[in-house]
Order: sequence, then structure tokens, then C-alpha cells
Amino acid sequence: MFGKPIKIEADIQASIEKVWDSWTKPEHIQNWNFAGDDWHCPHAENDLRKDGRFSYTMAARDGSFQFNFSGTYLECVLHNKIKFQLDDDRIVVVEFNESNGITRVTETFDPENQNDPELQRKGWQMILDRFKGYVEQG
Repeated sequence: MFGKPIKIEADIQASIEKVWDSWTKPEHIQNWNFAGDDWHCPHAENDLRKDGRFSYTMAARDGSFQFNFSGTYLECVLHNKIKFQLDDDRIVVVEFNESNGITRVTETFDPENQNDPELQRKGWQMILDRFKGYVEQG
């Protein structure tokens, strides 16, 4: 159904606790969960537990377009791993590993079938890079 999973990662100069909180708390998610400056995340809900749901609204700042990014958690291991299924049935795994004050975040996700996989990888990497900048500046 989906192509070969895509993997992206970032090394963040912050403790795993800070990285985890920034990744999982709605008040933080709204500050980084978008790819470009012409987008924003005006709403985020997150029930971080097995079978819990999340929903993030990603919207163009000019009001021309918005969509929800949502799904259900399959596995949540504090400061280590989050696995979820998007509402379109794709699987995403996010892993957190800290070494010497640097936390590596690795995301592996099933690509959707509408856009080129490389375009998807770049878009997700842009969001992860924004996350890295948010955590390191905060």
C-alpha cells in the first residue's frame, strides 16, 4: 500500500527531557509544527498514551488553506519512543536517544501515495529542523 519507509533525523543540543516535552506538549507543538514561515499550527491536542489521539491543525498564515494532521498512538515509551498510526493508516515511529547532552530524534514514516517520496522527506525534515531550532533557542 505504501512505499519504502522514509527516515529523517536531527541532533538537538538539549536534554532528552526538554526535547520530549517540546515534542509532546501542545503549547510547544504549536510553536514548531509547520514547515515554512508562511504556515503555522493554530491548534494542537495530544493525549499521549497507547490508544490516545492527537490532532494538529496546520494552516497557511494567509488563511488560504489548512488541514489536520491526526492519528492514534500505538506505543509510548517515556523519553524513548513514540509510535502512531495516522488517520490514513500510515505508521510513524519517533525515537529519542541522548548522548553527552545531545538528543537525536529519528523519525521513520510511511510515505503517502500522492507526492514524490523525496518531496515528503524534505517537508518532514523541514519540520524537524524547525523543531530543533525551537528547542535549542528556548
